[in-house]
Amino acid sequence: MEGLNILSLTVWFHVMAGITWIGLLYYFNFVQVPAVGQALADKDPGPAAINKYVAPRALLWFRWAALATFLTGLSALESTGVGIVTAFTLSGEGAALWIGIGAWLGTIMLFNVWVLIWPNQKKILGMVEASADQIATAKKVALMASRTNTLLSIPMLMFMVSFGHGLPM
Repeated sequence: MEGLNILSLTVWFHVMAGITWIGLLYYFNFVQVPAVGQALADKDPGPAAINKYVAPRALLWFRWAALATFLTGLSALESTGVGIVTAFTLSGEGAALWIGIGAWLGTIMLFNVWVLIWPNQKKILGMVEASADQIATAKKVALMASRTNTLLSIPMLMFMVSFGHGLPM
């Protein structure tokens, strides 16, 4: 355990939480959404099996992994010496600036998860009462927020990796 310190553990937990979050994000966008679309044509069992058993559990891990990634990211900012204020005001230079951009992208993605995706998924999955029109709107909002996060994940990961590897941008 020589050389293992708080920064190492913080970054390790940040990476593990991030893999879980982004892995589930990609699962939803590239596996579940298309599968539910196909299942709509199948009456037995149809999309009910995915929406009743898989989606709620996957969304539980998804939203808490997003929060864990964010919180461990804040801790890593402090542990690396970049600092939360420096990162979020984009006042650092070089790698500190890149990590700040990555932190902002991650923050936007966290917002999308908790403010746009999760409340709308609860309507879609019948976890909260909603009219047919509200469900239709919820599907659009959740899908657009999820697709936005998928798009933002690519530059966010690039900025995060560049910081850890000292890559110039």
